[in-house]
Amino acid sequence: MTLSSLPTSRHNRPREPRFSLALYHLFKWAVVSPILHTYLRGRIYGAERVPQQGSLIIVANHASDFDPLIVSNCVDRPVSYMAKEELFQVPVLSQAIRLYGAYPVKRGSADRSAIRAALHQLENGWAVGIFLQGTRTVDARISDPKLGAALIAAKAQVPLLPISLWGTEAIFAGSKLPRPAPITVRIGELISPPSSTNRLDLESVTQQCAIAIHDLHDLGR
Repeated sequence: MTLSSLPTSRHNRPREPRFSLALYHLFKWAVVSPILHTYLRGRIYGAERVPQQGSLIIVANHASDFDPLIVSNCVDRPVSYMAKEELFQVPVLSQAIRLYGAYPVKRGSADRSAIRAALHQLENGWAVGIFLQGTRTVDARISDPKLGAALIAAKAQVPLLPISLWGTEAIFAGSKLPRPAPITVRIGELISPPSSTNRLDLESVTQQCAIAIHDLHDLGR
């Protein structure tokens, strides 16, 4: 399935659902942004590069549980991430995280269910967030980039946006409570999706994303 194969009314849907957008801005300005810009002394570069309408895949490095909230805050639009299926069995929590863009993934079938769910979110105008390594790394570097983001981009034919998170690995370093570590977020240039789902095409775009993120990360604070 590609976005171009969808009915026109869905393909042209400019944004996420309005209620989700309102909930995002409420949480951003009341909670995340004050913490990021004061306690974490956050800096953001390249925010003007983020498309504010249409489907998008955001790829980033990953070193902290705070990373999804930080990314969503800095791109000024909701970002949809996968979450454990068990979280969606809690009545109130389930409604809240769905509205915020989370989608469930079953244990043991993460690859298949994640791809289907991500494509569904893209069909509905969301930005989908994917950490290129697939898990956290202690140094925030990407040593083993996965092909999932490129595969989803190829199937949906939507662009990828590389983002570097600098300093988030220090938020919980040696402490159970978040530390006031300085955070820098750098947003890169859009990268075109692979022209096909051929493995070589996927590997080429995946490496392009990893290099872009590392180049941004090397700029430091």
